[in-house]
Amino acid sequence: MTDRIDLSNLPSYRQPRRSVFSARKFALMASVVAGLGAAVYGFGPSSSPAELFSSPAHAQVNNEVRKVERPIGFADIVERVKPSVISVKVNMKEKTASNDDGDDSSSPFQPGSPMERFFRRFGGPDGFPPGMKGGRGRVVQGQGSGFFISADGFAVTNNHVVDGADKVEITTDEGKTYTAKVIGTDQRTDLALIKVEGSSNFPFAKLADSKPRIGDWVLAVGNPFGLGGTVTAGIVSASGRDIGNGPYDDFIQIDAPVNKGNSGGPAFDTNGEVMGVNTAIYSPSGGSVGIAFSIPASTVKSVVAQLKDKGSVSRGWIGVQIQPVTSDIADSLGMKKAEGALVAEPQANGPAAKAGIESGDVITAVNGEPVKDARELARTIGGMAPGATVKLNVLHKGQDKVVNLTLGQLPNTVEAKADNDNDSGKGASKGTDVPKLGMTVAPANSVAGAGKEGVVVTQVDPKSAAAERGFKEGDVILEVGGKSVATAGEVRDAINTARTDNKNSVLMRVKSGGQSRFVAVPLAKG
Repeated sequence: MTDRIDLSNLPSYRQPRRSVFSARKFALMASVVAGLGAAVYGFGPSSSPAELFSSPAHAQVNNEVRKVERPIGFADIVERVKPSVISVKVNMKEKTASNDDGDDSSSPFQPGSPMERFFRRFGGPDGFPPGMKGGRGRVVQGQGSGFFISADGFAVTNNHVVDGADKVEITTDEGKTYTAKVIGTDQRTDLALIKVEGSSNFPFAKLADSKPRIGDWVLAVGNPFGLGGTVTAGIVSASGRDIGNGPYDDFIQIDAPVNKGNSGGPAFDTNGEVMGVNTAIYSPSGGSVGIAFSIPASTVKSVVAQLKDKGSVSRGWIGVQIQPVTSDIADSLGMKKAEGALVAEPQANGPAAKAGIESGDVITAVNGEPVKDARELARTIGGMAPGATVKLNVLHKGQDKVVNLTLGQLPNTVEAKADNDNDSGKGASKGTDVPKLGMTVAPANSVAGAGKEGVVVTQVDPKSAAAERGFKEGDVILEVGGKSVATAGEVRDAINTARTDNKNSVLMRVKSGGQSRFVAVPLAKG
């Protein structure tokens, strides 16, 4: 008979029993302690049975309790910057007559202007018309926002908030009301400078020196819906946005909720500095959908300095009509990259024309700095003072050259009037077919109102390459492949030359509605 072994005396047996007991006892104690809300303290080595209770399966028991940290907020920043933000109220006599469609709503923008089209299509921080109400023959009232930039009462808002105002009043964060005077406005950037009298110790905000990065926090403070002193937060969504307002578009896109009445209000960074001035929103509904646009602080600084000095803004001007260089245009010109600004037409007696710049030239750099696109050229030249001398790098008929010229002053109104004769194709012959392009043309001098140069488009196949590139009846083709054309035969010859040179597209200079542009038309094979 074998000896009986007392398993309880074996270390390997006793230890598990003690461990299980200890664990069960601790679990019971832990549940009681957790129920009482007492603190639970950590255990020793990881090999301890207490490991079981720090695993995800036992997440209700923590081996270490820490004080819950508060999320980072913006209260300190807001407390510091909010007093510099003001509500702007304006009164003006309505001057806009009712439209032919019976709509008598007033608009602060010129009919057909880029800002008028933008706000009519997308809406704005103050709606369309921005923040304004009142019927025909009444006093129109408007509301917007702004902010002090100096202790002596200079403040910034939007041009469309105060443009045409007979009376401007501001209300501070403390609720005090003052009368303000409009010092100057700039329609092209939608900025205005106003001056508030009555104190020399206004709280003011600083314009940021650095550009924001995409993803940075942003705080929008303003007067949405007339509520006053409202703060919303978001991030910078994009930069360098073009919203079709004009050649100087360089907006910061933010997703902080910006609503009616926020026009002219500041967008602050986390340093409490103004990174931009809120000016427009994309809004099919009229309210915020998380897409707002702010004028960068760098632009505000430049414009405000001139408005304070002389009440208006002077910009450099070279006198050219420019357009982007697309990939098709670059291919037609033999360029490796689609960069620079294509000169569609130099203005007669303008600085560029006097310096020898011609239609079809591509401006690739200004004072040694590369030009990315047409908008960048417009902003660069516009940011220079009239009378300054600049050096332009130009691609002229495939050859690089340097042109020095003195900037003129951008006229206050640069208008390109469309031809009033919209019946230029009437009474003309059907023209000669250009089969590879899908359109027919006739000598311009044979078509009433088409002028004496080029060939006029008399018909366009809606499914053709020409239609895809925007050609329409009445357009006048002045050049094809860099050569002037006056007949359909010359058009075909220029196209055949481009094919012989193995070009994928041919560049045409087209006059439409009184303006010239270049169009790269792809060439059909065969």
